[in-house]
Parts: sequence; structure tokens; C-alpha cells
Amino acid sequence: MSESAKGRSKTQDSGWRGSPEGWLEAAYDALKESGVDAVRVMPLAKRLNLSRTSFYWFFQDREQLLAALLARWKDKNTGGLVKQCESYAESISEAILNVFECWINPELFDSQFEFAVRSWALQSAEVTTEIAAADEARINALATMFRRFGYEHDAADARARTIYLTQIGYISMGTAEDITVRFRRIPQYVSIFTGKAPKKRELDRFFGKFGYAEKEPGEFVALADTFEEAPSAS
Repeated sequence: MSESAKGRSKTQDSGWRGSPEGWLEAAYDALKESGVDAVRVMPLAKRLNLSRTSFYWFFQDREQLLAALLARWKDKNTGGLVKQCESYAESISEAILNVFECWINPELFDSQFEFAVRSWALQSAEVTTEIAAADEARINALATMFRRFGYEHDAADARARTIYLTQIGYISMGTAEDITVRFRRIPQYVSIFTGKAPKKRELDRFFGKFGYAEKEPGEFVALADTFEEAPSAS
């Protein structure tokens, strides 16, 4: 924070100057929409309908804002994936399904944010280094998860890399799938990644987290529709 901002309360910092969270959110949106070159003070000020000088009340310079964006990416995407790897599971299939929640729930792992940061790395050696560290941490978390369920070291490492590199491929290619298409493929992915077929109850629990049920093999309906179709009690 700049010297002029020291000693001010959060309430005093807000209002017509905006807020540090508001500037960061605008930078986050701009990065995802248009890349790092769009994360500049004047365009962000216009986006927020604030003066350019308001920015310097909260950040020393653009570099400090970019550092905050990277910290947000590490906390959200690396933090979210590691948390899911460490989540309770009764089987390796259930553990993999915990991880798969990241690929569907952007609150756990923001794929657009991931793509934007990886694109940013093409222009920044510092970001490239941060991505390499994140990749290692994520793969290690996945491998540790496999070892927790009895896989030996090399097998755990290879399976972790297979899962991770597959998903990064999805993100890098900008692959878009309807959620039910992804659901149909998930049992096969789990079998390929673990060498074990997931149980129906494990899959049902996973689909239910996203408001869906498998009515017939490979056919999914929204749970809300299921409730609407259910006969009323007499």
C-alpha cells in the first residue's frame, strides 16, 4: 500500500475510490476476458468508473496488482485442487470423484482463470516459474492421494500425471462439454485413472452434488425435474 494510504481505515479507503477488492476483481475479469495486456490502470479505472489516481490509494503500481492476481490464482486453483485431493474418501474412486469436482465447480477451480494465467506465462518468466511450482504441488497432491490408497510410488506418480495432464489439455484446448456429456465419460475416466470401476452409489453421490441423477445408463435428468415428475402423496 502506498504511503498516503497508511493509517486509513477500510471504510475511509472505500467509496469514491473503490476498494482493493474491487480493483482486484476488475483485474481478474479483464485478465480472463482479454489477457494480461488488458490489466492496466486506465482501462480498469474506466471499467470501475473511477479515477486513475484512485488505484494508487490501494496499490503501489501495476506490478503489485499483478502479484495479487497471481496470489489469487494460487489460493483458488492450487489451493482448491490440493484440498480436494486431501478430502475424505472411502475408496480411490471416490477420491478421484472428489478431484473431478474441481473440473465442474468453478468455485473450487477456475478453468478460465487457469487458461488466462498460462497464457500470461508466455510473456513472463516469473509467471512461468510460478506455474511450474503450482504444477509440481498439484501433481504431488494427486500422487499422495493415490499412495494413500495403496498405490506404489511410481504408479501413483504416473496416474497423477495422467489425470493432471489430461485436464490441463482440456483447459489449453478450450474444450467445452455439456455437463451431461462429461458425466457420461466420468465412469470410464475413473476406470482408466485408477484401474478400478467406480461403484454406482459413488457415481450417484457425485452426480447428485451437481443436481443430477442417472435415470438410465448414460442418461441424466436434473433432480428438480425428477421431483416434479414424482406423484403426490395421497
